[in-house]
Amino acid sequence: MMEYLAEVPRPPLDHFKIPGCIYCQPQVAWIGRTEAQAREEFGDDLQIGKFPFTASGKAIASGHTAGFAKIIAEPRYHEIVGAHVIGHGATELVAEIGLAMTLESTTAEVAATSHAHPTLSEAILEAALSAEGRSINF
Repeated sequence: MMEYLAEVPRPPLDHFKIPGCIYCQPQVAWIGRTEAQAREEFGDDLQIGKFPFTASGKAIASGHTAGFAKIIAEPRYHEIVGAHVIGHGATELVAEIGLAMTLESTTAEVAATSHAHPTLSEAILEAALSAEGRSINF
């Protein structure tokens, strides 16, 4: 509100870049387009990457293996256009995808980003690698 009153210019609101979070157990979080919306907009040649928490060392060590991370990217440039995360910490993990979408990042760029090990955030890395057809741990 203060920015509006001070007439600070703001970019237009992009509803696809607002994360949705459900604080239940396991947590549910999403941002961007669903797979169906992305197929409608970009066609069937999407990049889809999914990584189950059962393959995450951190999830196994913490006893929170229910869930997965899923990344959706458009076919031309492989820009990330949506993601869904279900599981422990999902409402925190979706922020990485929000930043990636704001920066118009690709699956290759997220996959090239160093992620600490062992962490739940590696599920995002692995989902990006999966979308690229280069999954390491699954």
